Amino acid sequence: MTFLALDVGNTRLKWALYERPHPDAALLAHGAEFLENIDRLAEGPWADLPEPEHMLGCVVAGDAIKRRVQEQMEIWDIHPKWVVPSVQEAGLTNGYDHPSRLGADRWVAMIGARQRMLAQGGAPRPLVVVMVGTAVTVEAIDAEGRFLGGLILPGHGIMLRALESGTAGLHVPTGEVTPFPTNTSDALTSGGTYAIAGACERMVHHLREHTGQEPLCIMTGGAGWKMAPSMSLQFELVDNLIFDGLLAMATLRFA
Repeated sequence: MTFLALDVGNTRLKWALYERPHPDAALLAHGAEFLENIDRLAEGPWADLPEPEHMLGCVVAGDAIKRRVQEQMEIWDIHPKWVVPSVQEAGLTNGYDHPSRLGADRWVAMIGARQRMLAQGGAPRPLVVVMVGTAVTVEAIDAEGRFLGGLILPGHGIMLRALESGTAGLHVPTGEVTPFPTNTSDALTSGGTYAIAGACERMVHHLREHTGQEPLCIMTGGAGWKMAPSMSLQFELVDNLIFDGLLAMATLRFA
């Protein structure tokens, strides 16, 4: 029962083929493509893959990109299935005002984070789930699995482009993160990094006050490694949290 998991973000498509739709399944193959290159998948990295029996994907890049991805899957006899956030799934309750309007990537990442925590054993704890990519999201989940709400803020690249377009003369290379920046490049890079770190710390503080428990913080996303040295709170950095979530959801959907 091979299973194909897709994570279609704003910049890249990431894919992974597993031996079956289960969190303990062996990884058979994986890869990533920038969105401008996804039309090469069928004749490139997917050409020699064993045909998946099931597929579940998470897409935030829009319908046009989703159609292009589905066209690449026409080499297989498979019906694509895409995540739409619901009121409840895989032990997580959706507290968004309009549950289906929550970003699919946020929903899947939260399911993956909670399943990861439960698999480690011990009593369930509140969770702060951070995704650092084109945009940054910071989610709060209580120990019972209720998604309480979350923050959205621009990622490093968007922050820098906004400053460059809105401020005369700010066209500088990426700098270093330092406590006391003494040049514009370092000031911009440090400001963006500390803004993201501050949002994470604030959400941990809110969740600690709300639940009376110490939250566990899990971070993921392509730019997560950039944040690691600048975080003052303890956290776990996970490479593919969305794949963890897709596997947990697939276990229930395709069992």
